[in-house]
Amino acid sequence: MKKEDCIFCKIIEGKIPSQIVFRDEKVTVFKDINPLAPIHLLITPNQHIASLNGVTVGDENSLGHMFTVAKMLAEKEGIAENGYRVVVNTGSGAGQTVFHLHMHLLGGKQLSNKLC
Repeated sequence: MKKEDCIFCKIIEGKIPSQIVFRDEKVTVFKDINPLAPIHLLITPNQHIASLNGVTVGDENSLGHMFTVAKMLAEKEGIAENGYRVVVNTGSGAGQTVFHLHMHLLGGKQLSNKLC
């Protein structure tokens, strides 16, 4: 998928409205439109990377920052103490439906342990 056709790039650029909860020079975080938990945020790098398969050594700083932001938002949303899940789907066989790398931050309820 080209950057011009990417819905997440359009959200990051402000071309499509979304409930953005955090933004800085490296990442944009917004609420999932079909939440699977009371807290369901999508943490996206501002740079278009289709999936983990497209990550390079030069992306390490941004990807590490995504985890730092996930921790900070879990604390801010009050889910850090009881637990939360961070998920990255890679490829359609794993459930990736938008081909712009993103993390799902989920919490606010007891999550199933069937994934792990």
